[in-house]
Amino acid sequence: MAELFQTTKRNISLHINNAFKEGEIEPNSAVKEYLTTAADGKSYSTKHYNLDVIISVGYRVKSLRGTQFRRWALEVLREYLVKGFSMNDDLLKKAGGGNYWRELLERIRDIRSSEKVFYRQVLDLYATSVDYDPRTPESLEFFKIVQNKIHFAAHGHTAAEVITQRANAELPFMGLTVFSGEQPTKGEVGIAKNYLTEEELATLNRMVSAFFDLAELRAMQHRPMYMWDWVAELDKRTILRDMSKWEKWTTGFLRTLPFHARESVVHLLSAW
Repeated sequence: MAELFQTTKRNISLHINNAFKEGEIEPNSAVKEYLTTAADGKSYSTKHYNLDVIISVGYRVKSLRGTQFRRWALEVLREYLVKGFSMNDDLLKKAGGGNYWRELLERIRDIRSSEKVFYRQVLDLYATSVDYDPRTPESLEFFKIVQNKIHFAAHGHTAAEVITQRANAELPFMGLTVFSGEQPTKGEVGIAKNYLTEEELATLNRMVSAFFDLAELRAMQHRPMYMWDWVAELDKRTILRDMSKWEKWTTGFLRTLPFHARESVVHLLSAW
């Protein structure tokens, strides 16, 4: 570390001790001692510090290298706070995949299928349709149809059915399998994907990712698409488990719509 930050060993030791005293780092998890053989042939106990200690020292040390480190860390932190993520593109490319790459893909898929992001993507998709009209109320119905179609293909239930069947006050955490914090919030209780099993969630995430990847490709190719074209594209890539059950849901769904909106939605559903 002294060589890394271009300072003295004594200065490094001072900063490490201060980090421990101030409770910034827990020594038991950050330090391990190993026996090393010196040039004189004798074995000595040498302390090895983890990455947390190195980062902490980098924020404390007064040297040119310390300043360079803090400037780099500031850029990374700023990007994280503004964008919500920060990536080392070169490291991921050179690693050639591996566990971190798989983890990144899984997290991206999960984000893409979250309710707010999914809704935004569906609206963007709807806006690329030749028959797009922002003044009509069909956009919300289009979102519900696409969302329920993907849910149904992933686990055999619509979004509303999942919540109705799996939300249970007698179960731990209301039956939720995914939530933030120590206890589920009211908003999380009303999101269908929060009740899915790990396998169901993985299937749903992959379906969402594949569908919107295809949509981006179609947009790049400048292929004219109507709303029902997107529905048909989705249908090609999913397999409904129970058509009679799906038809029953669509009938009930149409009854909930204002009369003037039914004709457009029926036209969408007829593509299936």
